[in-house]
Amino acid sequence: MQRLYPLLVLALLALATLACTFGFDPNAAPIITPGAGGNMPAGDDALVTSVVDGDTIDVTLNGQAFSVRYVGINTPERDEPCYTEAKQANSFFVSGKTVRLVRDSSNTDRFGRLLRYVWVDGVNVNRALVEQGFAEAVLYEPDRAFYDTFLSLEREARNANRACHATGIFNDGSDTR
Repeated sequence: MQRLYPLLVLALLALATLACTFGFDPNAAPIITPGAGGNMPAGDDALVTSVVDGDTIDVTLNGQAFSVRYVGINTPERDEPCYTEAKQANSFFVSGKTVRLVRDSSNTDRFGRLLRYVWVDGVNVNRALVEQGFAEAVLYEPDRAFYDTFLSLEREARNANRACHATGIFNDGSDTR
């Protein structure tokens, strides 16, 4: 273990340097859930077993494995600019943690993934990824509980040229999808 410690420290420093390069700062703005005391909304608690990309995770929920697609957002795909940074930002929030999965209207997408808002430690991760510039707001009807908020935060992130916005990946000329 002592031999791995310097490598771990070096890896964390490299990740922090890369994250700062793209403006990743999970503490940049307070993101607090609705309700007093930072209480998380009702939902299902699940353990994150892997981070697939910037907007998809694998979890164990009630002893079963599920794939979860974040509702209301989209992040770069594997072959696109800022993919790695969006995945790292998502990992920062949820990797190995117990998260709260909150359903909007739809239960699953066409691939069988659960569609959920993901909360951890009082933070709505979907929102944080948009706010910090690692995701764009996307409306897939009928799931729209946070769409207006996400859209406003996306515009702020775009105007500030935060994170992935600096690459132009989200510049399709439209706020609707």
